[in-house]
Amino acid sequence: MPKQSLYSDKVAEPFGVFSQGIEATGKRFLFVSGMTARQRGGGVAGKGDIRQQTRQALENLKAVLEAGHASMDDVVKITVFLTDMAHLMDVHAVRAEYFRPPYPASTLVQVASLVSPDMLVEIEAIAVTG
Repeated sequence: MPKQSLYSDKVAEPFGVFSQGIEATGKRFLFVSGMTARQRGGGVAGKGDIRQQTRQALENLKAVLEAGHASMDDVVKITVFLTDMAHLMDVHAVRAEYFRPPYPASTLVQVASLVSPDMLVEIEAIAVTG
């Protein structure tokens, strides 16, 4: 699926693993629900460890994309929900392991809590394929 980053010199440069915007051409859109560090058996991976939780959330996201015959390279937009903005740089460090340029467009917000008090991050995505 062809995609390219959109950048404007009228907007501040991104400081993390994301693009200001993405132009994508394709025929299929996949909308992935928010993924957390919840493991298949129901437990939460990495209690208290933002890097491990981010990794598990992205592995869960990757698995859903694969079920839709897509990959992380097809992701054009992600939304990240964090319970503590102090974890921002750790989340970006792990994201760099899963995404390569052109990076997806991204929104990141701090929330008061997620579905479980043990969960620190939730990530949803939109992918375009074919």
